[in-house]
Amino acid sequence: QVEVAESGGGSVQAGGSLRLSCAASGYRYNGLCMGWFRQVVGNEREGVAMIYTTDNTTSYGDSVKGRFAISQDNAKRITYLQMNSLKPEDTAKYYCAAVPSGACFGLTPNQFNYWGPGTQVTVSA
Repeated sequence: QVEVAESGGGSVQAGGSLRLSCAASGYRYNGLCMGWFRQVVGNEREGVAMIYTTDNTTSYGDSVKGRFAISQDNAKRITYLQMNSLKPEDTAKYYCAAVPSGACFGLTPNQFNYWGPGTQVTVSA
């Protein structure tokens, strides 16, 4: 059982930055695939980024490449999502997800077992 909880959401103007944090507990942190997803009401949940905690292998969704960066602090059991050059279309509820695994296999919701409650990010024009 892995428990994850997001923090760091808020409102920002276009072009600004935010950093989201995801704290994981209840399971050994090493050997987790940690992912960030986002969802707008009425739309499907979209994969943003993921990182494998053992070797820091990362992957990003096409819409955020070059603007967002995922990282992790193994000692603190926290995964971060640094979001730069934010656009109004980045407005969504952002979710952290986790799955114990030998690697990260796909940035799709069905690859992850454990989810946080989400944190809202609003980007104004």
